[in-house]
Amino acid sequence: MRPVAIQALLPPDNMGYHISVGAPSLGATPSAGAAGIVRSFLSRVGRFVLAVFQVTGETTSLMLDTIGCLGRAAVSPRLTIRQMAHIGVDSLALVIVTVGFSGMVLSLYTSVELIQLGAQKYVGGLVGLSVAREIAPVIAAIVVSARVGSAIAAELGTMVVTQQVEALRALATSPIEYLVVPRFVACVVMLPVLGVFANLAGIGGGYLVAVYVAGVHPTIYLDSLRVFVENLDLAVGLVKTVPFAIIISLVACHQGLYTKGGAAGVGRATTSSVVMCIMLVYVADFFLSYLLPR
Repeated sequence: MRPVAIQALLPPDNMGYHISVGAPSLGATPSAGAAGIVRSFLSRVGRFVLAVFQVTGETTSLMLDTIGCLGRAAVSPRLTIRQMAHIGVDSLALVIVTVGFSGMVLSLYTSVELIQLGAQKYVGGLVGLSVAREIAPVIAAIVVSARVGSAIAAELGTMVVTQQVEALRALATSPIEYLVVPRFVACVVMLPVLGVFANLAGIGGGYLVAVYVAGVHPTIYLDSLRVFVENLDLAVGLVKTVPFAIIISLVACHQGLYTKGGAAGVGRATTSSVVMCIMLVYVADFFLSYLLPR
């Protein structure tokens, strides 16, 4: 039996009821539902694209303001040295441990395989090239992103939500000059220094594993290192750390200075800072590897 819908309508004169009988409503058509899904998807994509352009524009403006302060020599030595100690010295042990063990793992696998193939004379060169060009600069940048980038975003974000940044403006002090420039300069100076120690840790860790675990003769390892690893390879790795430092400092400062929403906003800014820094470091690493001499 076909179902029917009965609707009682009250007439204007209130004298009685009118009964109408008809088929029930079947709701939105499938095409209307699909159109709604498409609209929702396009709306999400549009909001994401607008957010990307907004963050890019804000970060570019922050970079230009920072360069302007550097052009005027508006740099506080005291604040910069303090940030250099925080970014460089306090991160040194963590960089040495992470890069050192990364070099050891690489050496362990390559040594075993190359010894089986009778090509142990390539172990030192392979480990040295990998550490100098990729492992040392990238891992050092990731460590700084996780440790320093999150700290900068959290510190500046807390200053924003507690209106300390507004207090600086009220005192005619530029937040860019006082907060961003020292962190920018310290990061650009200290990340290459960390890269030097990362190279020593990675290559040294690879030497220890290759010689004392895999059984490669020390002379063979060192000769391979001298033959295959040139000064250019070390220079390329250190050059990479400069763009990485610029990315980390600007992204972390941007996320902190544009924090909204109180304590929860500080947490979101910290998370976004770490995620964006690590992602952009890997993206920049590809383009730098493509552009720099190989």
